Amino acid sequence: MKKDIKPRIILSVFVILLGLIIAAVPDNTTKHFKLGPAELLDAIKNGEQFVYPEQIADMIIKNDPSLILIDVRSPEAYEEYSLPGAINIPLDKILSDEWKDYVDQDVYFNVFYSNGSTIANDAWLICRQLGYRNNFVMMGGLNYWVETILNPSPPSSTSPNDEFAKYDFRKAAGGALGGGGGILQKSETKTKVRKPIIKRGKKKMIQGGCS
Repeated sequence: MKKDIKPRIILSVFVILLGLIIAAVPDNTTKHFKLGPAELLDAIKNGEQFVYPEQIADMIIKNDPSLILIDVRSPEAYEEYSLPGAINIPLDKILSDEWKDYVDQDVYFNVFYSNGSTIANDAWLICRQLGYRNNFVMMGGLNYWVETILNPSPPSSTSPNDEFAKYDFRKAAGGALGGGGGILQKSETKTKVRKPIIKRGKKKMIQGGCS
């Protein structure tokens, strides 16, 4: 019985946290598309929010214009270091009008990140609950980025070929990003914030209404 207590406690804490996040979202902005807890839990269970550092590194190296990296840490942490080309939208500003067109759009590939995954995942939860779908989370955050891209560990001699291929890519990506320069000082790199081009579908006409 004792073995079952810890998972139940963790699940209870998670459900409470999820409820607090949902309650924190203003009702007047979510009347028509606010997602319920069950839908959010399905999305979390499927892990649909996560993008791996290798994919992000590849997009940075290729200068993919669809990528927008969003650092959701504090301005102080962002100024100290961040990923190349990232903009700063602190978690407590994620619902501000100033950034709405950045988190609610269907053109760019937004990737939230923080030191780990927790704060970035909170940002994704809030946006996903609002119905904003074009946002993702970098798996493991900056800590995992350093571990996998900047300082990858070579696989053991008995590892399968795909592990060696992954290592070769990580090593090449880290080199292309300047090794330790894969995380850049903001004093050296100032990011010009791009205004997203919003492409929203036309409203559908209601059929069968009164003339």
